[in-house]
Amino acid sequence: MNEKKFTLEYIVEQDRILLREFLHGHGISKRTLTAVKYDGGRLLVNGTEQTVRHMLTRGDTVTVHFPPEEPSAGLVPQTGKLEIVYEDEAILIIHKPAGQGTIPSRDQPNGTVANLVAGKFEAENVPSTVHVVTRLDTDTSGLVCMAKNRHIHHLLSEQMQMTGFKRRYIAIVEGYIEKDAFTIEQPIGRKDGSIIERTVRQDGQYARTDVQVLGRFERNGEPYTSVSLKLHTGRTHQIRVHMQWLGHPLVGDDLYGGSLKLIGRQALHCAAIGFVHPLTKEPLTFTSGLPVDMERLTADSDQSK
Repeated sequence: MNEKKFTLEYIVEQDRILLREFLHGHGISKRTLTAVKYDGGRLLVNGTEQTVRHMLTRGDTVTVHFPPEEPSAGLVPQTGKLEIVYEDEAILIIHKPAGQGTIPSRDQPNGTVANLVAGKFEAENVPSTVHVVTRLDTDTSGLVCMAKNRHIHHLLSEQMQMTGFKRRYIAIVEGYIEKDAFTIEQPIGRKDGSIIERTVRQDGQYARTDVQVLGRFERNGEPYTSVSLKLHTGRTHQIRVHMQWLGHPLVGDDLYGGSLKLIGRQALHCAAIGFVHPLTKEPLTFTSGLPVDMERLTADSDQSK
């Protein structure tokens, strides 16, 4: 069966522009152009193969045939259940349950989202490796975004760096948070002596999290707060570290001081992601409701405030 090659077509709307400059203006990186040239791709102008030095004129049709990508050598394609929220030729949005890794690790080498996406690509003859745009910790549930081509990954990564990529999480934390809405801007770095744990430290990387209280409640006479969190940066364990620094660790997050009395994993869920589609330029938003284990924490609460 033939591979489904990834191809993009553009109509030139200006006179006398080099093909190289035209493609750069459409977000095609130098690295991608090198791959097109040397790894089996093609650049066509009005159906004729051209080099990047070709001079374009208004009305020309530019077609880019992207080369097939080699699957990652260490990623074993596997079959299994994938809860696909949205899919087209460029992107894949998946709902990940708590307990499943996004990518293989020492503790979970198989059965991750990446393994299953690799298996899906193999079965459907998609000539791409797995490109993870947004990644969730194993015990965090919710939405994950994948790109189906290195060029799409590049465009979405650029959008994320420009903060045009929106991510909203819902968490349940210990104690009552007094303010209804505020922003945490505290740098995050690796904790001394640990390869996993992060902490707020002044020599760390800039990190910003917006916090909005959704509700305050009690369980067994103890106070808790449900919060909505918006990420402006994507540091490792950012929400978990910022809430620990605030003095309100996530329920179930024993790595950062949370109790396991109510739930056996950090009560954190990626509830929404939004971005501009890299090809159609259409604004897209995807949402995911709370999983049962988090929903019952507030539903069975003694009281709400």
